[in-house]
Amino acid sequence: MDLHDRDGARPVRTCVVGAGAIGALLAAALAQAGHRVSVLARGRTLSAIRAHGIRIVAEGQPDRIVPVQADDDTNALGAQDIVVVALKAQALPALAQSLRPLIGPETLVVSAMNGLPWWFSQGLRGLPQNEPLHAVDPGGRVSAVLPAARSIGCVVHLSSAVIEPGVVKRGRGNRLIVGAAHPGSIQAARAFAGALARGGFDASATDDIRNEIWAKLWGNMNMNPLSALTGSTADRLLDDPLTHSLALRMMEEADAIGRRLGLSTGMSAPQRVAVTRELGAFKTSMLQDLEAGRPLEIDPILGVFPELGRRLDVPTPFCDAVLGLLRQRAATSGLADR
Repeated sequence: MDLHDRDGARPVRTCVVGAGAIGALLAAALAQAGHRVSVLARGRTLSAIRAHGIRIVAEGQPDRIVPVQADDDTNALGAQDIVVVALKAQALPALAQSLRPLIGPETLVVSAMNGLPWWFSQGLRGLPQNEPLHAVDPGGRVSAVLPAARSIGCVVHLSSAVIEPGVVKRGRGNRLIVGAAHPGSIQAARAFAGALARGGFDASATDDIRNEIWAKLWGNMNMNPLSALTGSTADRLLDDPLTHSLALRMMEEADAIGRRLGLSTGMSAPQRVAVTRELGAFKTSMLQDLEAGRPLEIDPILGVFPELGRRLDVPTPFCDAVLGLLRQRAATSGLADR
């Protein structure tokens, strides 16, 4: 895909679903790259973007205002060339059917979310074809609307936060990794990475997006749940020998599943934990959600591992135990996953 459609007459129509901390940054970058960008938003966020556009705040830099179209009605937005899904993953199954008007016969769908995307298991060795993961696509509700064959993954290695509706503050990092779920979309994925680079990201394309997604999740599937259960920052979890050991056991179970699926993280569990320790005393996204009273991304980040373990006959006792505790923690806090 180029910046224009096949006849070169118009910009690429791109809708970003979810104008939160990541979605707003992606929308602003794609608009800067020349796409005709719209965002699907609601409530105060919708009103703010309609009135003032997206405002990007970065330390030491002037605020940047990016005007984009905003609506809460997918029928009004119509079929798009690209749909970027930047929601909290647990919200997607309930919303998927309403996205159908955005999807045309050649629409590309980009997943830019935590956890495993709905298309991840399709084409992996050792798993039945076209059988979705319940943890991310219960009943196949998402894949029935968002075609896996035209899906692209976007792994986000940066931090940002919404400080008020329509206003996003940049944090650390600027890296995005983009790749196609299936070979037929490889060139489109490379072009999309190019657009993100023109929009200001350190964006690159890969031909092995599943390994990139798996490697990122492998670093999050222990710290996120354990921090939500304990209220501790990552450094405290790793300084305690018992929670440190638990984090490693969870990662070892996940790595055993990955090896059965032909996925590699490229390092050992202790090496990955050492990378996390270098980040210091930070609060994980799941702990931040818990403290803010937002629903937790339980199944996309942790629930996928026990489900895959059962399918592959790989025991996951440590992940099972933490998953059970985390679900109870969410329930007693009124923050159930779905």
